[in-house]
Amino acid sequence: EKLYSQGHERPEGDICPICTLPIPLTMSEHSSLNACCMNRICHGCNDAAQNRGMHDCPFCRTPYPNNDVEEMAMIQARVGKKDPEATLFLGYRYYFGGLGLQTDKRKAAEVWGEAAELGSIDALYNLGNAYCDGNGVEQDIVMAVEFYTKAAVQGHVESRNHLGCHEVQRGNYDRACRHFLISAKVGDNDSLENIKKMFMKGVATKDQYMEALKGYQDAVEEM
Repeated sequence: EKLYSQGHERPEGDICPICTLPIPLTMSEHSSLNACCMNRICHGCNDAAQNRGMHDCPFCRTPYPNNDVEEMAMIQARVGKKDPEATLFLGYRYYFGGLGLQTDKRKAAEVWGEAAELGSIDALYNLGNAYCDGNGVEQDIVMAVEFYTKAAVQGHVESRNHLGCHEVQRGNYDRACRHFLISAKVGDNDSLENIKKMFMKGVATKDQYMEALKGYQDAVEEM
């Protein structure tokens, strides 16, 4: 029951530090991460700062890096100080390449492991994906579920949705619906759509779908 009683609120990293509102999902489409302070700022606050003539970081006021070398130096400096978000970001650069780094998915998984130990919830989710798909590590669904679970109980929305999908595949529709309800109520459209599909197939009730829909709409209004 601990799995379903925890993680009903989005984590601190999902909140814009300027307007203090939850960033709409998917966060990468509605915000930007600044290498100087590793804070994720919503597009609304970024636009507002630029409209006021501010052309540096709207949170810490550090000038933006001029090139990849400067940006990587900022990231490495924070990694050296054991910053979990900087370590997470470095893992992304190994996974996708960029900022002078070549794609190395095995190294990405290793760095995400370090970020997870430092407290990064997103790193737990990324490790779940890595083990689920066998990217950079040997495929292991049990390990994937373990990482998704660790992230979900801390409020990670996508991890919660993935746990729901895992339960659907196993035929555990009640458990799946409980997961989807939690993530739909914090604004995850994928979870809402998954409950809708379950309702259409007759493995979720109309009341469950309506509960998810209302919770989703309420969450979106608050963003």
